[in-house]
Amino acid sequence: MKYISLIAILIFTINISVAQENKIEWMSFEEAVKKNETEPKKFIIDVWTTWCGWCKKMDATTFSNPKIIEYINENYHAVKLNAERKDTVVVGGKTFINQNPNGRRSPHQLAISLLNGKMSYPSTVYLDENVNMLQPLAGYQDAKSIEPILYFFGEDAYKTTQWPEFQNTFKSTLETNKEPNGVN
Repeated sequence: MKYISLIAILIFTINISVAQENKIEWMSFEEAVKKNETEPKKFIIDVWTTWCGWCKKMDATTFSNPKIIEYINENYHAVKLNAERKDTVVVGGKTFINQNPNGRRSPHQLAISLLNGKMSYPSTVYLDENVNMLQPLAGYQDAKSIEPILYFFGEDAYKTTQWPEFQNTFKSTLETNKEPNGVN
C-alpha cells in the first residue's frame, strides 16, 4: 500500500511537470524586466484585449504549439500585456498609465508605446535583451508564420541578415501537416 501511494505521488508530480512544460511561461511586463536583470533574454510581448477573438485564437493555436512553446520558453521572456489594463506601470523610471481607465476600449500608455500608437490586436512585440524595440508586428500569426520570426530575433540573425534572405533559407522545425490523401 505504501508503494502504491508513492507511485501515485510520483505520477502526479510527473504529470504536473509535463503540463508546465507544455505551456508558455507568461509573465507581466514588470516581472519580465525584473527577471531580465539576472537572466538576460529577448522579450516577446503578446499585446491582447479581452474582447479580441483573434487573440483568443492565437492563444489556442499558435501559443499552444509544442515547438513554439519550447522555443519561446528557452529564448525569450514571454509577456502577456492586456492593452487595456487599468493599473500604473513604472519601468526604468518611466510611468505608464491608462488615461481613461473606466472608458470603453481605452488603451494603456505602455501598449500605445510598444505599438507606436498603431493599436491593433493581437500584436506581437519583440524587444532585445536591453529592452530596446526590435519590431512590433500587428495581426494574428499561426505557428508556421511566427516560427521564422522567433528564430530571426532569437538567434540574432537580424544583426547580419536581411529578413527576406533569412525567410527564404529558414528550415522549419514544425511538423508538416499532410492531408489524408497525402497532398500538402
